[in-house]
Amino acid sequence: MNLERKGNENSAVQNHHCARQRPSGHCGQPGHVPTRQRGPGCGRAAGNAASHAGARTETYGPTDTGIACGSGAGAFDIFDQGTHNQHAIRFYNTDGNLTKRVIYDQYFSQFTNPLTGAAIPYTQHNTTTDILAVPGDFTSATETTTGQANITVPHMGAVVLNAGRVVFGADGTLEFSAGPQDFLDYFYNGNAAAVAELCTALGAS
Repeated sequence: MNLERKGNENSAVQNHHCARQRPSGHCGQPGHVPTRQRGPGCGRAAGNAASHAGARTETYGPTDTGIACGSGAGAFDIFDQGTHNQHAIRFYNTDGNLTKRVIYDQYFSQFTNPLTGAAIPYTQHNTTTDILAVPGDFTSATETTTGQANITVPHMGAVVLNAGRVVFGADGTLEFSAGPQDFLDYFYNGNAAAVAELCTALGAS
C-alpha cells in the first residue's frame, strides 16, 4: 500500500498505498529522485523541453503499516507485503528542471496478522501527479492521487473502502478529498473505526 509522498518513487504499498495517504503518503521505503536527474529510463524531446520515463517491479515486506488492531495480549499491527509495479514519467523545462512527475503504481499484496498468520489479499492501483510550482523544487509540489484499493473478505464483503481523489498542498495540508477514503480517515483524522472491519477480519478482539 502506498503511504509516502513528495520526492518518493520507492513506495511499496502506501499514496495506501495503505494507505498511508497521510499528510505525507506509503508504507514503503522512502526515496528521493534528484530533480535534475534524468535516468533511469528514456528521454524524448518535446520542443526544447523533455520527458523521461522508467519502470520497475519489486517485492517488499513484510512491513508494519502502522495500523493498530485489538487490545491487550491480542493487540497487533497489520503487516503488508507483496509485489509492486511502478512506472514513472518526469517532465523537465528548457532549463532541465523538473516541473511535473506522474507515477503509476500497482500492488498485488496482502495484509497479515503477525501473531496468527491470518492474511487478506488485496489489489491497489494509484496514479500520483506532482506539479512543482517552482521548477526543480519538490517542496513547492502539489500532489494529486487518484485510484482505488480492493480489500474484500468472503462472507464479509468490502472491509475497507478506499477510492477517489485526494490533493495535498505543498505544505502537506489536505486540500481536497473525494470518494470513500478509509485509510486517509485513519491516518490523517485518527478515526480507528475506519479500519475496524479490516482488524476484525484479521482476528482482532
